[in-house]
Amino acid sequence: MSKTDFKTSRIAMVDCQIRPADVTHYNIIEAMLKVPREVFFPENLREIAYTGEHIRLIDDRYALDPRIIAKILNLVNLDGSDLVLNVGGCYGYLANLVSYFVEAVVMIEEPDFAKNAERIIVEQSIDNVMVKSGILTEGANAFGPYDAVIIEGGVDFVPESIINQLKLGGRIVAIFMNGVVGECRLGFRTGDGVNWRFGFNAAAPILKGFAKDRTFVF
Repeated sequence: MSKTDFKTSRIAMVDCQIRPADVTHYNIIEAMLKVPREVFFPENLREIAYTGEHIRLIDDRYALDPRIIAKILNLVNLDGSDLVLNVGGCYGYLANLVSYFVEAVVMIEEPDFAKNAERIIVEQSIDNVMVKSGILTEGANAFGPYDAVIIEGGVDFVPESIINQLKLGGRIVAIFMNGVVGECRLGFRTGDGVNWRFGFNAAAPILKGFAKDRTFVF
């Protein structure tokens, strides 16, 4: 597929998926028109990079539906002075989008994803995204505290280790799953923890480490 085809696909994604999804911030629309989503996928998946669904990358890891990514960005309402933690950013697409709106982004990923994401970020000449390799549930404490945290995948719960990396008054977005249905929630850090509120209905595969133990009682 040629670059021209990808540009056409990108415009179609914005016009047919993002604009009708109640995404009201023009800067999000503008960034999604600029960022070449296909480069954040392995070669064999680039032709489906603009489809309106989650895309399986490896095993139990998925790139989120671009509509959900746009609605997350709309919900969290980022600011130019923000320092953002992106948990589970796969190959860096959301981190690249976020980089347009904020001071800096720290993305935490498992080693294989992190290695490729770092390469792509360098190739795209993005100078305000730092990719760290590590355990997703541990976040990236050394670079916080953060103004906002975006967890890019489904969760049953958010570990205290991540919540504690958020500034008081800071925002956090996560997709809470209940079986096959879920909702994206926006939380605000308080002295007592996080005050969560409903954002929009969404579902996503649960990230490793963010699932509650399933126990059976007889």
